[in-house]
Amino acid sequence: MTAASALFPGSEFAPGYTVIAREGEASPIYGYDTGMDFGIQCCSPGEIVVETHPKESVWVLLRGRAEIEFVGRQVGVSRTDLFDEPPTALHVSGHTTVTLKHEAWTEWAVIRTTNRADFAPHLFLPAALTPEYRGAGLVQNACLRNVRLIFDRTARPESNLVVGEVVNYPGRWSSYPPHHHDQPEIYHYRFTHANGYGHAENGATIHKVRHRDTLFISPGLDHAQVSAPGYGMYYLWMIRHLPGNPYTGFTFAEEHKWTLDPAQQGWRSAEPPPDFR
Repeated sequence: MTAASALFPGSEFAPGYTVIAREGEASPIYGYDTGMDFGIQCCSPGEIVVETHPKESVWVLLRGRAEIEFVGRQVGVSRTDLFDEPPTALHVSGHTTVTLKHEAWTEWAVIRTTNRADFAPHLFLPAALTPEYRGAGLVQNACLRNVRLIFDRTARPESNLVVGEVVNYPGRWSSYPPHHHDQPEIYHYRFTHANGYGHAENGATIHKVRHRDTLFISPGLDHAQVSAPGYGMYYLWMIRHLPGNPYTGFTFAEEHKWTLDPAQQGWRSAEPPPDFR
């Protein structure tokens, strides 16, 4: 695969399920198998979805209102804003029946992968999520962002996935310093304005990312991103553990690791800029 083929362009998603990635397929768009199914499910008010899928599945609520039924539980969930509200996500093992009864136009991000393990389902709710403000105090707060880990190997050791969200503040960086890992990763983007954009690194290739775009991160390539000033950038991220090589963290690009040292924070002008009025 070449990094230049790694961007799946976004659009307004139609009712029903839109496929973005398929496990086991080396898509002509992004050139390699991510090891994950990924797509967007859009449901109309009153629509009921009943699924018993053979794969491990994660349903991340992007917007809308619904009642979820699984293993005898019924829970009402809602989300109106990706940027100010933490996520709701349902995680189930294969062959678990999930019923979704929609009370408003609702949009889900759906992540799946093969996993023979049988584990108890879990509904991750906003109140239980603790935001992590990474980059605080570093490089003049230019890479301050809100990282919302939904679950990793520590929380869900039976899973073959790691899933989370990032809220990228306008004009600032995230995934910084650039880092890499062996496992494939997918980023799905949203912006506070439909015409918002940012720039995303995939190794030496830079992609201009827009509302609803999806980026496929090549294993082993350094990646970081920045949002344009004025535009908040959100992305849902998902990583597939590799057999015998699970994701347990990332490696920073050696040349930029120094920015993590509070004593070495780079150039900063001692004087305010001249007044050009």
